[in-house]
Amino acid sequence: MAVNISNPLFEKLGMKYPIIQGGMAWAGTGHLAGSVSEAGGLGIIGTGYWHAEQVRAEIHRAREVTDKPFGVNVMLMSRHIREVFDVIIEEGIKVVATGAGDPSPFLEELHQHDIIVIPVVPSVAMARMMEKKGVDAVVAEGMESGGHIGMLTTMTLVPQVVDAVSIPVIAAGGMADGRGVAAAYMLGASGVQMGTRFLASEESEIHQNFKDAVIKAKDVDTLVTGELIGNRARVLKTKMSKAFVKQERELVMQPVMDADAREKLENGSLRNAVIDGDKENGAFMAGQISGLVHEIKPVAQILDDIWTEAYELLDSGIQK
Repeated sequence: MAVNISNPLFEKLGMKYPIIQGGMAWAGTGHLAGSVSEAGGLGIIGTGYWHAEQVRAEIHRAREVTDKPFGVNVMLMSRHIREVFDVIIEEGIKVVATGAGDPSPFLEELHQHDIIVIPVVPSVAMARMMEKKGVDAVVAEGMESGGHIGMLTTMTLVPQVVDAVSIPVIAAGGMADGRGVAAAYMLGASGVQMGTRFLASEESEIHQNFKDAVIKAKDVDTLVTGELIGNRARVLKTKMSKAFVKQERELVMQPVMDADAREKLENGSLRNAVIDGDKENGAFMAGQISGLVHEIKPVAQILDDIWTEAYELLDSGIQK
């Protein structure tokens, strides 16, 4: 099987490696995103529920690190998306990644400003719909990922999405080394997205407790919250996450949580983990691949090590 690593989108962005850093809320700071782009990948600032000026500040922080393109992840269920998109356009951002919704209401406007739009999709149906509406690529994210997830694994989702659409498909979920990247290419992906691996980088600004938890994690040390209330998210096992899962049956019997309450809960628990390292009240969002992450390295070394290994594994079939 011949594997073609050429990707026009990545070439347009001047990337050295076909690796995107996932846009992790609170953890995907401007410093981390800028460092990934500067090292040859594509860094993504994770905005979560941030207000516009928080997003602008992180964009400026990224530009202190690099003059290369980087992206901004927008969670479409946020109440602040209009003001966030205004900042993205004003600041001349080149890539927008989206999650938790349909970006099509903003697509024409973003394309008018030459912004590449890449939504995360959990299914073939969503990938087809996004292609029909005109996005530039999709991230097919398996349930192995940290944070909000769908129902399908990366191994099953990626090849089905690749077969269903003609736009580039970026694989995400369960990758932290060159073997995972090589596997993604064999499944037909045009590149990969990684989040958890970059949590354990020198440039990551998450609390040391969070980094230590990722490094110490084993293969079975994550769980999925929100199975019963319809907001599935993969996190590391902590006192808080275990208790939350136990309480879900009670929550199901309560009225639907409104937007303000959900934002307060999610934003607060993420911040508690990332900024404070709070093991009691924090949501340590990380993927199942945490068990393969054993040390903290500079972003540049992570990218080079991963791509060197992937290239060597694929070398006999690669078309440059």
